Amino acid sequence: MRFTDFLRANGQGFFVAAVVAAAAQFLSEHYGAPAMLMALLLGIAFNFLAEDGVCKPGIEFTARTVLRIGVALLGARISVELMIELGPHLIAVVVGGGVLTILFGLLCARVLGRGWRFGLLTGGSVAICGASAAMAISAVLPKNEHSERNLIFTVLSVTVLSTLAMIAYPVLTEVFEFSDETSGVFLGGTIHDVAQVVGAGFSVSEETGDVATLVKLIRVAMLAPVVLIISVAVRRYGQAETESKRPPILPMFVVGFLIFATLNSLGLIPMIAVDAMSELSRWALLVSIAAVGMKTSLKRILEVGGQAIGLIVAETVFIAAFVLIGVALLGH
Repeated sequence: MRFTDFLRANGQGFFVAAVVAAAAQFLSEHYGAPAMLMALLLGIAFNFLAEDGVCKPGIEFTARTVLRIGVALLGARISVELMIELGPHLIAVVVGGGVLTILFGLLCARVLGRGWRFGLLTGGSVAICGASAAMAISAVLPKNEHSERNLIFTVLSVTVLSTLAMIAYPVLTEVFEFSDETSGVFLGGTIHDVAQVVGAGFSVSEETGDVATLVKLIRVAMLAPVVLIISVAVRRYGQAETESKRPPILPMFVVGFLIFATLNSLGLIPMIAVDAMSELSRWALLVSIAAVGMKTSLKRILEVGGQAIGLIVAETVFIAAFVLIGVALLGH
């Protein structure tokens, strides 16, 4: 397809999603609302544009391809140096909390009869990096009639829970009289979204903010291996449940994530480029979540039910308790 034809087919849908994302960013900057949450809610309000008409192909492209670009660019924020700074014991707590939260989500979803897809989606989003992880994991899961509804529910839930945690968790660090380092590990190891981790951390102190951001980026680094494992498992065991074509062993956006993380670890990406790629990634994810919102109606989200809300709250409590106990046992 020629570029002009591609632009004609997808440009209008992408432009609408970009305008919604810009409006969400404006609300975030001027009224303190989470940008991801605003993009999602505003997108849902424009659901009619994705049902039919000239915008539909562009909205589909934005929700799928722009999302993958945003996740790939996240890799530029990761480096081996980050891991070394935190130390092996705290890394073990952070990574262990993430892995066990995913397994906890799978187990609870099975008990509640919600299906393994939903358990992976919610558990992975809570364990890793909130909305970004939810969208990345959703991209490699086999699709069914509930896929988009479950994704929207998960993004909405983790964003709201992150915002509540950003307000409540710093208070907990004062109640428990944590040191700045311990507070940073707790906040970075438990709050779902990066922006809320930064907000919570720096509301305590500068050192807490630095440590919290570092811990959170280590959780973000788990995104590539988790998506890879899910992709391989789906390719091997998930075919009986879906008629879609076999997914690639290593999705291209995960390859991109790993390449950028490797280049950054080797010091081959200048800091100015890292900052630019991080900002581009943020905008790509913001625009894509607006498009995902457009593809889902509010009525379908409400069909998820109270069990699903209970599941994602339970996962949030689980990872918070695990990290809190782990830090206490290490004597930090």
